[in-house]
Order: sequence, then C-alpha cells, then structure tokens
Amino acid sequence: MMKTQIHSFLSIALLIGTLVVAPLPVSMPVYAQTDTIAQAISTYKKSNQRWIEVDLARQRVYAWEGKKQVYAVIVSTGKPSTPTVKGVFKIQSQHRFARMQGEDYDTPDVPYTMYYYRGYAIHGAYWHHNFGTPVSHGCVNVAVDHARWLFYWAEVGTPVIVH
Repeated sequence: MMKTQIHSFLSIALLIGTLVVAPLPVSMPVYAQTDTIAQAISTYKKSNQRWIEVDLARQRVYAWEGKKQVYAVIVSTGKPSTPTVKGVFKIQSQHRFARMQGEDYDTPDVPYTMYYYRGYAIHGAYWHHNFGTPVSHGCVNVAVDHARWLFYWAEVGTPVIVH
C-alpha cells in the first residue's frame, strides 16, 4: 500500500513539474498579447509619462507625453522574413553610434541607436530611403534627422510599445 501511495505521489509530482516547467503553447510571447499591449497604451495615456509607440501596420513611430502626441514619423520596420518583435518594452541602452552585424549585413556607425529588446532597436538609417515599407532585419529604421530627435527626447527606461 505504501509503495503504491509513493508511486502515485511521484506520478502526480512529475505531472505537476511537467506542467510548471513545460512552455505554454502560445503562438506569440505573452508580452505581445493584444490585451497586454492595449492595456499598456491605456495606462500610459492616463499618465504624464513619455513613451514611444511603433505602429507596424502604419509604419509609423509616435512619441507621446501621456495622451498628447508630440512627434510622428514614417519608419521602416522588419520585413516578413525578419519581423519586428511586438510587445511592451523599455529602452535598455542608447548609443550615439553603434555597429550592427548579422549573417548578411555589417553596418558601422548606425546613428542614434536605442536598444529596447535584445538586438532590436530604434535607430537612424543612412543606407536607405524606403521609409513606409518594411525592409529592415527587425529594427525600427528612422531617417537620421528624426532618429536624432527621438534619441534626445527619450532616455533609458522610456517605454516602447510595438504593435
């Protein structure tokens, strides 16, 4: 009897451990869920906080101070094969110039770079003028003069909402 109870206990513990450890079967990260993004936008609009909105459908970046839009610019986000990650983030670091490298690119002196998630950033793009069309490797490309404005307006910790 005792052996059966221990076996049952271990089976249940293993099952619970599997449920806790196994990743959730969602198609996109939790931070990219539509309600999370909508809730964040609503929260920031009720504050006086500066925040950045990246609208992938419209290929636009908006700078906000609470519910007041203070800047808008056309951008180029990730192409279908290298999409821009959606979600609610914060600027992690700012660099006046950065070198960006990938399997098929090596771009020196990328101006006004603001990393917000891993290798994803909002930055100036001097190598193309295809703004309004998704052509990047996942970053948010902005014309250099507009990237400069955003860079000096924002700071590390400024929220970035990508949808």
